[in-house]
Amino acid sequence: MNRMNTGHSVIDPMSVHADVDALPRRSGDRALAPRIVRRLRRDVPLALLDLVLVFPAYMAPLALRFEGKIPSRYWHNFWIFVPIAAALHLLANHSFGLYGQMWRYASVQEARRIVLAGAAAFLLIVVGGGILIVGGTRPMPLSTVVLGSALSVMAFGAIRFQNRLFGFRRRLTATDGGSRRVRMLLMGAGDAGEMVLKDILAHPSLGLDPVAIVDDDRRKLGRSLHGVQVVGGRDAIPSLASRLGAEELLLSIPTATSEIVRDVAALCEQAQIHLRVLPSVREIVGGRVAARDMRDLRIEDLLGRQQVETDLGAVRSLLEGQRVLITGAGGSIGSEIVRQVAEFEPSSLILLDHDETHLHDVETGLGLICPLEIALADVRDRGRVREVFLERQPQIVFHAAALKHVPVLESHPREAVYTNVIGTANVMDAAAAVKTQRCVLISSDKAIHPVSVMGASKRFAEDIVRSALHGGMRPCVVRFGNVLGSRGSVIPTFLRQIEAGGPVTVTDPSMTRYFMSVQEAVQLVLQAAALSAGGEVFTLDMGEQVNILDLARKVIRLAGRVPGRDVPIEITGIRPGEKLAEELHEPDVASAPTDHPGIQVARPRPPDPAALRRRLAELERLVVDGRDAELIDAMRPEPSPTSTETVAVVGAS
Repeated sequence: MNRMNTGHSVIDPMSVHADVDALPRRSGDRALAPRIVRRLRRDVPLALLDLVLVFPAYMAPLALRFEGKIPSRYWHNFWIFVPIAAALHLLANHSFGLYGQMWRYASVQEARRIVLAGAAAFLLIVVGGGILIVGGTRPMPLSTVVLGSALSVMAFGAIRFQNRLFGFRRRLTATDGGSRRVRMLLMGAGDAGEMVLKDILAHPSLGLDPVAIVDDDRRKLGRSLHGVQVVGGRDAIPSLASRLGAEELLLSIPTATSEIVRDVAALCEQAQIHLRVLPSVREIVGGRVAARDMRDLRIEDLLGRQQVETDLGAVRSLLEGQRVLITGAGGSIGSEIVRQVAEFEPSSLILLDHDETHLHDVETGLGLICPLEIALADVRDRGRVREVFLERQPQIVFHAAALKHVPVLESHPREAVYTNVIGTANVMDAAAAVKTQRCVLISSDKAIHPVSVMGASKRFAEDIVRSALHGGMRPCVVRFGNVLGSRGSVIPTFLRQIEAGGPVTVTDPSMTRYFMSVQEAVQLVLQAAALSAGGEVFTLDMGEQVNILDLARKVIRLAGRVPGRDVPIEITGIRPGEKLAEELHEPDVASAPTDHPGIQVARPRPPDPAALRRRLAELERLVVDGRDAELIDAMRPEPSPTSTETVAVVGAS
């Protein structure tokens, strides 16, 4: 039956393959001949050129061997030997695929084929008697056979790779076409620098002209990489930029520490050239980089902390095939949790938020990575939250829904209690009702010795979560510092103020904060879920605190302005509920390392569930009555006996 109809038909792939395979047998030479002709047109000229090159390749060493006076015996043998050697070379070249190639794009793989083909031809010549002794003498001198084979290989390689070189130069000339190219310095002559430099040179359309390389390894000084010379260390950047007319510098060191990045950024600022960087090691896919991976410097590159790595195997074993619910899924952290969890292929991903716009943005931005379920609900609504949990039956819950802005919540303590405290209780009660296996609370370093309404509400939420050690659930808490780029955080605020012309406002010159990227914060959330045995408080080793005034100056410079001259900085005074410096650990609760480097764990004494419920009921009465002053006092954490109980090492379960 013919399955290939004319017009709008459906073509059966099996039928097509069968017809194509049978075509030469049905039509004979009519189908085969055009292919042979095309192949000959393409390959014969190169093979003829190889054939021509073999003769001088063997004649030259023979003439040198006898200083131009070749004995008649060897001259006679030469005309018998060379056609045989040429035929063997062509046979080896064909066998190793030196014909039918696009030599303009040849690489080290093709160069290796040329060498192997030459070695094979030499062995065939030896077997054919090229260096055997006949009647006490060799048909051809040994030096002629060895040098002739080597020169032939060099000639074959030269014509093939010259073709590629000329092709590159033609592309370069055609692309330049009068368009100006940006003169660029590269810092780093390592593997990443080599890859990106090669890519830049191969794609002139990028409009980049690498003029020199700088590298702190003095052993590389004076050497060249793809024709671009290493001319000095990083200290030479300002003078080189001026002398060579460089407009940009690419920091091509994915392993560069923040100290190196800050130093190079300062030197580029001094030289008044633009700085671009490659992604960090953790961002590089497959260990390879290209010119398209270059990006502008970001503030997280300057913050003086290293990104942590995630045990992907442990996280995958936790999330794959599970029903995962995320509260606050439309928020800065919640939406990133959604994105990262989706990559581990849960059976369903349930997005709970009270803001339909944020939910829609997350849903459309994620695509079809995994099955999504939208739950438009407010964690304050106990009945609605319970309904969602009963309907969706989540096995793992990430509770990210919260109010977080310290100054706002100082004036609205009831709202803080409604969402951060009562909302958390509603989520935990619903999770217990459906026997959720794990629940991770997103908390804050402000929950340690809280002086703000926000901090006190998050500390109460922590107690609620840690008291849920029953029914097989494994609850845990993850404490963060400030998250870069989250809504309402300091850096977006600075950028808005800079765009408006200033001033950039800082509350106190001595104020410091911990910072992390939202991607890293979520990695910590997922890792904590995998490590948790129940009841822990996980904290990231976040490096040194960042001075907010210094941060403001860095953001202004990153925006291409000069602090104090282009954009003024104004000190406004510390606001209610703010600390000058945040804490990561409570001195009366011991912490210990985990199996994961950079993550600390503590297991404070669990709160008494009955006492906690009485306090929660009292908070709800005060909220209903609108008694804000008493509400703030009631939220303060109760003194607890000093606990020395810790988890020495928490392993993935």
